[in-house]
Amino acid sequence: MITLSALSLLDCAVVALTVILLKNVITGKRKGALPPGPKGWPIIGNALGMPTSHHWKTFTEWSEKWGEMTSFTIFGQPMVMLNSLEHAVELLNRRSTLYSDRPILLVAGKLVGWDQVITLAPYGAQHREHRRLLSRWAGTRSSVMRFAPIFEREVTKMIVRLAHQPDGLVEELKKMAGAIILDITYGYRVQNDDDPLVRVVDLAAANFSELTTPGACLADTFPILNYVPAWMPGAGWKRRAFAAARDTHSMLEIPYAMVMEQMAAGSAIHSFTSDSLEEKSSEEHHNNVKSAAGVMYAAGAATSVATMHSFFLAMICFPEVQKKAQLEIEAVVGTDRLPTLADRDSLPFVNALCTELHRWNPALPLGVTHRLIEDDVYEGYHFPKGTLFTVNVWKILHDSVNYKDPLEFNPDRFIASGEKESELDPRNVMFGFGRRVCTGIHLADATLFMACTRTLAIFNLSKPIENGRVIEPVVEYQTGTISHPPLFKCAITPRSAKAEALLHSLEVEALQE
Repeated sequence: MITLSALSLLDCAVVALTVILLKNVITGKRKGALPPGPKGWPIIGNALGMPTSHHWKTFTEWSEKWGEMTSFTIFGQPMVMLNSLEHAVELLNRRSTLYSDRPILLVAGKLVGWDQVITLAPYGAQHREHRRLLSRWAGTRSSVMRFAPIFEREVTKMIVRLAHQPDGLVEELKKMAGAIILDITYGYRVQNDDDPLVRVVDLAAANFSELTTPGACLADTFPILNYVPAWMPGAGWKRRAFAAARDTHSMLEIPYAMVMEQMAAGSAIHSFTSDSLEEKSSEEHHNNVKSAAGVMYAAGAATSVATMHSFFLAMICFPEVQKKAQLEIEAVVGTDRLPTLADRDSLPFVNALCTELHRWNPALPLGVTHRLIEDDVYEGYHFPKGTLFTVNVWKILHDSVNYKDPLEFNPDRFIASGEKESELDPRNVMFGFGRRVCTGIHLADATLFMACTRTLAIFNLSKPIENGRVIEPVVEYQTGTISHPPLFKCAITPRSAKAEALLHSLEVEALQE
C-alpha cells in the first residue's frame, strides 16, 4: 500500500496538478466553448504542438485554417490568438476594463523582476500611476519636441561613427538609442564606446525578449518548479533567471541612484527621473518613478534598435524607396544642413517610410499578451477568467484586407491623394491596445524619424560587393518577443562630395564637444 509519506514532493505535485487540470477541463466544457483551434491532448492540451520559432508565422497559418480567433490550451491554460483588427479592437479597446491585465509569469515577472515595470505589471493602481508619470512627460508629439536637441545630437554622433565603422551597425544603433533614452530619462550623457549603462540596458532588454517568448520557460506553466533549488541538476533555468534578475536590478537601481545622488548634491540635470521625483517625497512614489524610468530605458531602446535595424535592411533591399526619400530631403532641406525634427511635417514621404517600417516587420510581432480579469462572452464564445489573449500583430499588418500587396515595402500606401485613402496606420496595432497602449510611441517616432532622415541625407546604403559578387542579405527575422533582423552586411558611403564635406564638419564638431 502506498502511503502519502512514501510519495515524493514531485509525485504529490503531479497528482495535485492533474486534479486541478481535470477540474479546469470539466468546468470549461460545462461553461461553453472557446473559438476553434488545433485539437489538443487530454491534460496537456496543445503543449506538444506549439511552435518553437517564428511563432507569428505558425499562428498565421492556424488563422487560415481556424479563423480570425484561434484558441488552444497548454496544461489547462486557455489562450486565444486574435488575428484580426476587428476582434482586437472590440475586446482589448472597447472592453479594456476586462482585458487589461497581464499574464502571471513566474520567471520573467516574479523571479527576474519585470512585473515591477509597466510592461508586465498587473492592471491596477501601480500600472495607472506609471502610465500617468510617463504620459505627462512624453505623452504627446508636442511634448517630445523639447527633446529635439538630444535626438539630433545622438543621431549625428551615430552617423559620424558609422562613417568609420560601417561593420559595427548594430552596436552603433544600440549606442544611439541607449544614449537618447538615458539622457531623456536620467539626464545621463553616454561618453565612450563601451558605456556601462548602455551595456546594462542591452542585457536587460535581451533577457526580456528571451524570457517572454511563448514557451520559453516551463516554470511559467508549472509554477511548482519554483520550489526546485537552483543548485539541483536540471535547474539551470533558475540559475539563468537569477542572473537575469541581477541585470534587471542593475537597470532599475544604478541610474536611479545616480540621479538621487545628483539631486542631493544639487547638480541634477532636468530629466524624467529628477523632475518626477520632485513631485512627491513618499517611498511609494519614488519606487513608481524608478520603475517607470526603467521601462523607458529598456523597452524604449530595444524596440527602437530593432526598427532602425529594419530600416537599413529595407533601404538596401528597396533602393528605389531610398532614392525617393533622399530626393524629398534634398528638395525640402537642401544639402547644406542636416534635417531637424522641425522638418518632420514637410517630409511626408520620409514619414510614410517610417510608418511602413513598423508594418513591414514589426518589432513586436505578437505584441504583449493580455489576461482576462473575469469571465466574458463574445460572439457566442465563452472566455473564462484568466484566459490569455495575444494579438497576431504580424498577421494584421500583412493582411490583404488591410493592405494592398502586403508583402511589398511601399511607403506610398500611407500617402492619401485624390480618391486614394491612406491605408491602416500600423502604429494603431504595433504599439498595443486599450489601457496597455505604449506610452512611448511619440519618443519612438521621433527617434526613428531623426535616424532615418539624417542617415539618408548623408549616406547611400547598398548591398556590399565582395570579389565581384553582390552579398545578398537574409531576410529571416529572429525569434523573440522583440524580433530583430539577422546580421547582414551593408555598404555605407557618403552620397556626394558635399555630403562628405558636411560629414567632415560634423566630425570636427563632435571632437569639440
